[in-house]
Amino acid sequence: MTTIRTLLAAALTLGTLAVSVNEASATSLAVKMACAQDYYAHCSQHQPDSPGVRKCMRAVGKNLSKGCISALVAAGEVSKSVVEKKVASN
Repeated sequence: MTTIRTLLAAALTLGTLAVSVNEASATSLAVKMACAQDYYAHCSQHQPDSPGVRKCMRAVGKNLSKGCISALVAAGEVSKSVVEKKVASN
């Protein structure tokens, strides 16, 4: 149950947070690998590393996989403290 809450909270956070990394910066290989399936399922109409794909991934945040969300947190694209706050508020 906690895992589902964590995933849901992190996904909601993705939908509302601005990316902490410059929009023009390249996405790490770890994020690309962890989020590849999510990218193809939801945002493949956008070029990888484009502002459009970042916006799309934030918009579909609630549908992203746990692995993708974890990689985004690890890469600093989503704040762990914000995810934890969202989990605590649910």
